[in-house]
Amino acid sequence: MENPYNIGLDRNPANFQPLTPLGFLERTAANYPNAVAIIHGSTNVSYRAFYNRSRQLASQLARSGLGRGDTVSAMLANTPAMLECHYGVPMAGAVLHSVNTRLEAATIAYQLDHAQAKVLIVDLEFLSVAQQALALAEVSPKVIVYRDSEWEGAANVSASTDYQDYGEWIAQGDSTFAWLMPEDEWDAISINYTSGTTGDPKGVVCHHRGAYLLALGNVFTADMPKYSTYLWTLPMFHCNGWCFPWTISAICGTHVCLRQVRKEPIWRALNEHNVTHLCGAPIVMDIILSAEHETLANKVAFFTAAAPPPECTLSKMQQAGFEVTHLYGLAEVYGPAVVNEWHREWDALPEEEQAKLKARQGVKYLPLEDLDVLNPETMSPVPADGKTLGEVMFRGNVVMKGYFKNPAATQSAFDGGWFHSGDLAVKHPDGYIQLKDRSKDIIISGGENISSIEIEDVLYKHPAVAVVAVVASPDDKWGEVPYAFVECCEAQSATEQELKDWCSQHVAGFKVPKHVSFTSIPRTPTGKIQKFQLREQVKQKLK
Repeated sequence: MENPYNIGLDRNPANFQPLTPLGFLERTAANYPNAVAIIHGSTNVSYRAFYNRSRQLASQLARSGLGRGDTVSAMLANTPAMLECHYGVPMAGAVLHSVNTRLEAATIAYQLDHAQAKVLIVDLEFLSVAQQALALAEVSPKVIVYRDSEWEGAANVSASTDYQDYGEWIAQGDSTFAWLMPEDEWDAISINYTSGTTGDPKGVVCHHRGAYLLALGNVFTADMPKYSTYLWTLPMFHCNGWCFPWTISAICGTHVCLRQVRKEPIWRALNEHNVTHLCGAPIVMDIILSAEHETLANKVAFFTAAAPPPECTLSKMQQAGFEVTHLYGLAEVYGPAVVNEWHREWDALPEEEQAKLKARQGVKYLPLEDLDVLNPETMSPVPADGKTLGEVMFRGNVVMKGYFKNPAATQSAFDGGWFHSGDLAVKHPDGYIQLKDRSKDIIISGGENISSIEIEDVLYKHPAVAVVAVVASPDDKWGEVPYAFVECCEAQSATEQELKDWCSQHVAGFKVPKHVSFTSIPRTPTGKIQKFQLREQVKQKLK
């Protein structure tokens, strides 16, 4: 029987419009045109100017022949131009490809070719690497060079006259350009590439609907009131800055751009602009805390992803005036989609119990429909006992469209109607999930599964340990054994035997690292530890 409430009640332009975050900027510019949208050095940009420049960018892309489904690559630092790209590119119907500015030329060339880039907007600082990439690439995108006055080296570098200057190019655009709404909210708004540690990088395609929902989800998750001030310590090229370029416009907030993540400019911005929120990997916390005797006059919300911060780091951040919240997610879910929601009654618990609770990844974001830990073979939920391992899986509107031009990987990722994260976790009785490892990082020793995260958590509690990563090392007897890489805190040290003895006091004997190396641990630009490099180091050491 047909639902009577569907009869004669069809969608039409009056009652249905595709969801898109682009309207956030239009609304705020109309209602608060003089409010400060962007602060960059000594420059303040109003919402009226921000909206107009975004429309000028869109009009210039359209004049260059770009339309729906074309790709614009942006190789930019956290600058006003990068914010303009998050609006102006999709306003032209195009798809934004944010390039990791620390990649080597060959990988950039691969991405430009794979995404079929028609335009490349590149910061002058990164032009040399971009030119190397273009020499390797098959595509020949139109190159627009952005000269940032806040870059210290700008005066000493000149761009080829073959390239157009971003400022001059934008100035020629139409600030009244009738920008394009997506034809369908399922239309792509961005493509972001995975790290490619197990082969070629995969292009994660995100849609307008998901960007809209996660951007608003950030408001609730981060408890962001109107007029919040957001400091850009998280790279905007990383998962579109977790959708915060769109979030801040929705609440008439202020973006404080930060070209380089260094302690002096961070603290200067915090104090001068009354920053209320910022995001970053645990390494950003280390940078913040490296400034001695700095404290905040008011609480600042800090959101971090990746591995749970060490207990000592959380304590120091709290003393300095930061309220840290732990998030978890992936590029495939637009950034973070899981949050460690804190309960007020937990404040009364002993610090050790609080630390255990803070180590958990948590529960789903408001705009995420389903989050669970499933047995990947049976696709059934694991018991909520805090012990049984399963794979973290997501389902809902903030899950990617799929991997660009990679149907096999897309099908595999969505097998069984869930997005498979590849992360292994347990589910606690209260429903909170806690990561135990990546599936590829589990150490199988004598038939027993060993969580590298469990060993890392133990080592982080040692007072001399600043950073640690544990990987599998081949072993003739056990198959695999744990191998720990350690960075010590400044002015502190430890010996291999000391750390082994420390582990012996807290974990079973078979989990104690057989080897401990003291070395600099490789990280991505967003602070994630690159374990694939450490595994390669282990192979070289054992040759």
